[in-house]
Amino acid sequence: MRLAILIADDDPHLRTLVGFYLQKEGYHVLQAEDGAAASRQLETERVHLAIVDVMMPGKDGLELCREIRGHYDIPVILLTAKGAVEDKERGFLSGTDDYVVKPFEPRELLLRIKALLRRYLLAATDAVTIGGTVIDRGSFEVRIGEREVLLPRREFELLFQLASAPDRVFTRDQLLDSIWGAGYQGDARTIDVHIKRLRERFALLQQDFVITTVRGIGYKLEVTTP
Repeated sequence: MRLAILIADDDPHLRTLVGFYLQKEGYHVLQAEDGAAASRQLETERVHLAIVDVMMPGKDGLELCREIRGHYDIPVILLTAKGAVEDKERGFLSGTDDYVVKPFEPRELLLRIKALLRRYLLAATDAVTIGGTVIDRGSFEVRIGEREVLLPRREFELLFQLASAPDRVFTRDQLLDSIWGAGYQGDARTIDVHIKRLRERFALLQQDFVITTVRGIGYKLEVTTP
């Protein structure tokens, strides 16, 4: 199966350049000149990853990113000419998985694309393996070597969500919607409590991963083993 990548950017030269490199790598390339055109492509085509420019006329990249995150389970890379921390924060809050500042080397973009696709294809499986730690969604068990660790349901789902996409930043709202459901009316800080418990449980049991706080945004899981 050829993986399809959507390039949404109002610069035709950039679309052509990036599309050329993607096609050389064997990807099926779809192009959209603005956010509205990208939405139409997403409705009619099977897309595995979207590259989205922030500054597009009409529906901009941040709005498109929020739309993708709300309706499709695919990774998003935002392209922008701005590199300020505040701009990156806005991008991550919109749900992007990665952030590339123009100008960029096409090879760097390709490496980021391949890494994101690996993570998302991994997330479609029933078990995630990180070093010697296996997180099995089928049995709701965590195995560290020969040791079995049983977790409360919410803690397990939270760990599996983070481990399915290493290095992806999840906001508290995204985690709440995914695990507690969109209708959850409780305190968003319940995520912080569950993260603290996970850290305490696994700090002395394994060295395969750590759960990192991304200040002002949320959390991500970082792999610490080669």
